[in-house]
Amino acid sequence: MLTQQTLDKLHTLRLTGMREAFEQQLEQPATHDLSFDERFALLVDRELLYRDNRRLSRLLKDAKLRLAACIEDIDYRHPRGLHRPPMAALAEGSWLRAHHNLCLTGPTGTGKTYLACALGNQACRQGLAVRYLRLPRLLEQLAVARGDGSYSRLMNQLARTDLLILDDWGIQPLTASQRNDLMELIEDRHGLRSTLIASQLPVEHWHDYLGEPTLADAILDRLLHNAHRLPLTGESMRKTTAGLTQRDRSK
Repeated sequence: MLTQQTLDKLHTLRLTGMREAFEQQLEQPATHDLSFDERFALLVDRELLYRDNRRLSRLLKDAKLRLAACIEDIDYRHPRGLHRPPMAALAEGSWLRAHHNLCLTGPTGTGKTYLACALGNQACRQGLAVRYLRLPRLLEQLAVARGDGSYSRLMNQLARTDLLILDDWGIQPLTASQRNDLMELIEDRHGLRSTLIASQLPVEHWHDYLGEPTLADAILDRLLHNAHRLPLTGESMRKTTAGLTQRDRSK
């Protein structure tokens, strides 16, 4: 009876990990030989692990990453100018803690989205809030938010996000209103949070893409100052994979 009361109290206190660990200890006679300190330490460790896992699940859900990618699964065999040392440095996360940006560029099919999502996943593991958005979709959301009165709330949410991933940068022209929205977003985050840009356009063409010279200067000055650059090269990995699959089928 006393044991059940203890379990009920742990449930009431929302100590789910500790409750589960205590139930396991009751079912495993070998743990009864441990001292009170050792058993209690195991309960605390389980509760901490439970909370860490729950927080990670929430961060990954909120991030809405396009791909279930992780640093450990990155393919370095494909010739695209990607090497382990710079990726290991980015995975360590010091650029995020310093609120630096990252420009990830390269031709279509070279794995930019996968790498961006892998770095987003890694940031979530480090307890940071992440949000993945395609730039065209983000600009649409901002336009709608401006019309329904939720613009300030959305901008505040984006400004507080530790790592904002903007994919498909530069695939369609910007309107004057979109340039202004982009300027406001980048200004709100400058020096306070990190932004990852994934684009087919080389960085040297971003000024022309943004269009209006004054705004382009202001946006790029904030984006590229202290920014890390990771340019990818080579042919599409999808084409290579398709070619290998076709050869396998012809054997």
